[in-house]
Amino acid sequence: MQWWQTLFQLSLLASTALPAAAASWGFADATVSVQTKGAGVGAGLKEEIPRNSALSNPVPLGNADTLKVALTAQEGKSAKSAHQVFLLLQEPNSGLDISYPFSVKGNGKSRVELTWKDLPTQFLATSEPLDARILIGSFGSSQAYNEPAFQLSLTRGLDEPVPTFEASRYGKLPEIHHIFKDDAKNPPVVITLVFIGAVLAAFPVLGGAWLYLGANINHLPAAIKSAPIPHAVFLGSLTAIEGIFFLYYTSWTLFQILPAVAAVGAVAFISGSRALGEVQGRRQAGLR
Repeated sequence: MQWWQTLFQLSLLASTALPAAAASWGFADATVSVQTKGAGVGAGLKEEIPRNSALSNPVPLGNADTLKVALTAQEGKSAKSAHQVFLLLQEPNSGLDISYPFSVKGNGKSRVELTWKDLPTQFLATSEPLDARILIGSFGSSQAYNEPAFQLSLTRGLDEPVPTFEASRYGKLPEIHHIFKDDAKNPPVVITLVFIGAVLAAFPVLGGAWLYLGANINHLPAAIKSAPIPHAVFLGSLTAIEGIFFLYYTSWTLFQILPAVAAVGAVAFISGSRALGEVQGRRQAGLR
């Protein structure tokens, strides 16, 4: 009897040493239905998909039909909400495939709907049934499910044309010719001369107004004699600024005049402060 006990104990140890079979994802209570627009409730095709299996007959889908697939995702034998549930359609000849996600609830119930407008043009142009597979997977160690569920046959009328498509390939693209706008042009010379004449004509009017208001021109020799360089440099810098603006109007760009205006403006500020200081000195002396 002792060797029977030893054999029994060894069998128990061997059974505990074997890893437990990992659970796998699957589905149950799956149905596929096809409803025609305007046919009414209850009309159309509806078939049950065997648990973790596939239908033997193709499912027809017309251009006015809606395909609905419903199922309950299961991990092992328990209904659970999977992280990913897809209906994958594949064209058998080219291998082109596309997947449609199910809307998944917390109890594992999943549902997806699609029509002809949801299918690629390549699928609509084929005459062979499409392979429909169900993909279920989630986090954890459970094995994902990826098996055929049914075949989808796209049916069209005799007078309905077959859609055509052009396969695009990566390659050389046609040359692009950029069209830039023409550079901004100055106003006509006539308009420019008219405005220059108006500005020059204003100087005599300004001088006459000064004389009428009693401008003291008798102090001009004294001012020039007291501070000749500041007055000359200040007037010259103002003239230079006007010349820079004229060059900007004719040919220069903004980035060309900015450093020039900064340099001439600094000279005008320094010389102008000296010139105004000389004028203030004569005013404080009671000469003005």
